[in-house]
Amino acid sequence: MDNSMRPNSFKTLKHTLSWLYVWGIAFGYIEAAIVIYLRKIYYPDGFRFPIVLADIDIAAVEMLRELMTLILILAVAELTFRTFLKKFAACMIIFGIWDIFYYLFLKIYLDWPESFFTWDILFLIPLPWVGPVLAPILVSLALIYAGIVILVDMNRGYKFQFDKRFWIMEIIAGIIIIISFMISGTVVINQTIPASFPWIIFLVGLFFGLVVFHYCLVKDSNVLSDP
Repeated sequence: MDNSMRPNSFKTLKHTLSWLYVWGIAFGYIEAAIVIYLRKIYYPDGFRFPIVLADIDIAAVEMLRELMTLILILAVAELTFRTFLKKFAACMIIFGIWDIFYYLFLKIYLDWPESFFTWDILFLIPLPWVGPVLAPILVSLALIYAGIVILVDMNRGYKFQFDKRFWIMEIIAGIIIIISFMISGTVVINQTIPASFPWIIFLVGLFFGLVVFHYCLVKDSNVLSDP
C-alpha cells in the first residue's frame, strides 16, 4: 500500500480527492474555453450538424490536443499515487469530472447544450465519435463512481484482485460503448445530420461494465490487504 494512504487515513484521501476534483474542474474550463473559441470561428450562428470540416492542419492540431489531454490526465494520476489500481482510479475520476464540467461551462457561456439529448461530436481518435450529451455524461458518472469506490475501499484496507478476465471484460464493455459512438460518428464523414443513437448498444456496454465491476467488488470485499 502507499505509505501516505494507510487504512483509515480518510483525511488524506479526502484532501487528495478534493484536488483531483479541482484539477478536473479547472481543466474542464480550459477545454470549454477552447471549444468556445472554435465555435465562434466555425459556427458563428451556433453549433449544429452537419459538422463543418476543418482544414487538415487544424484537424491534426485538434486530434493532438485531445491526445495531450489524455496524457495530462495520466500524468496527474502518475504523480498522485504509486500503485497501478489507484492511478487507474484517479484517471477515471479526473476524466469524469473534466467531462461533466466541460458541458457545464459550455451551458453557462453558450447556453448549450439545449438538453441532455442534444447531439455533440465527442472525440476524433481514431474516427469521429458522436452522440447525445447524455451518453458521455452517463459514462463519466460511472467512471467517477467506480474510481471513488476503489480509492475509498483500498483506503479502508481492502485489496482488490482484479484478474485478467476482469480487465478483458471491462475492455470489451468499453469497446461496445465506443462502437456506439462511432456508429453515430459516420455522420461527420458523410456530412449528414444524426437521426438516431444506438442506445441499446451503448447501454449494453455501460451496464455490462458496471455489472462486472460490482461482481468483482463483492468477490474481493472480504480480502484485506496487509497492514
